[in-house]
Amino acid sequence: MDSYEVIIIGGGPAGLTAALYTSRAGLKSLLIERGIFGGQMVNARLVENYPGFPQGIAGLDLGLLMHEQAIKYGVETSTADVTSVISGKPHRVITTEHSLEAKAIIIAAGSQYQRLDVSGEGQFLGRGVSYCATCDGPLFRGEQVAVIGGGDTAVSEALELSQYAQKVYLVHRRDQLRASKVLQQRVLAEPKIEFVWNTVVDEIVGDQMVKALRLRNVKTRQLSTLEVAGVFVAVGLLPNSKPFANVLKISETGHVIADEVLATSIPGIFAAGDIRRNSPRQIAGAVGDGATAALAAFRYLRG
Repeated sequence: MDSYEVIIIGGGPAGLTAALYTSRAGLKSLLIERGIFGGQMVNARLVENYPGFPQGIAGLDLGLLMHEQAIKYGVETSTADVTSVISGKPHRVITTEHSLEAKAIIIAAGSQYQRLDVSGEGQFLGRGVSYCATCDGPLFRGEQVAVIGGGDTAVSEALELSQYAQKVYLVHRRDQLRASKVLQQRVLAEPKIEFVWNTVVDEIVGDQMVKALRLRNVKTRQLSTLEVAGVFVAVGLLPNSKPFANVLKISETGHVIADEVLATSIPGIFAAGDIRRNSPRQIAGAVGDGATAALAAFRYLRG
């Protein structure tokens, strides 16, 4: 069984930063990522609020740079899905590929897109239902599409889609957006975007592809049909904490509970980024978490 001083679970900005710090500190480190290094960040067409890039930077490019910097100092990487963690001395990390040992673990497994859980969502996934405008937006050039949500992600998705689609409907269950002021100003000024307030999706319908949404006004209860070729769901994120729920203390929302140095309920296990409770869910915050967790792990290992 392979053994490490530190295993970092998750290759988003928190995990990549943690790997950079632990490897630079001379700790034998392994970074495990189940998908693309960079995490959710790679889906952002333009990141404008990360310090050091006044003109913005593509999320994919930022992820590549972080990954390049992390592996520069010798961290090992593995592509696998972590299925469980077993507390002990040392701790054990079970993946779809290996069973590994580590004296310390940094959990930076991030989050996944929250689903609407309505009829047709799963049926039409990849056939008109999407969770990433950057990935799938060009497929809907000249079409009518809908974005569901009212936060920063939903507004950013709508703006991204306005470059391709003929019309973008932004469907929100409230009568005002929750997005940042800058994004609100941009989306309100975009003529291709039309708002559908106080409305939720009851059903996604179609045949081979999405054809329309069945909508319901939450105030009047009035039902309506909106014809669209695609629907982009942006109603929030869920933490990827299931593999750790039987070991660590988890909040009601599914986030890992950690203290001010990001130590969890088990000594030697730390949490960083979107997966921890009270995370700001920003790239800059995740980077700070990664550094904090790595320094805390170093102190733990050195007694």
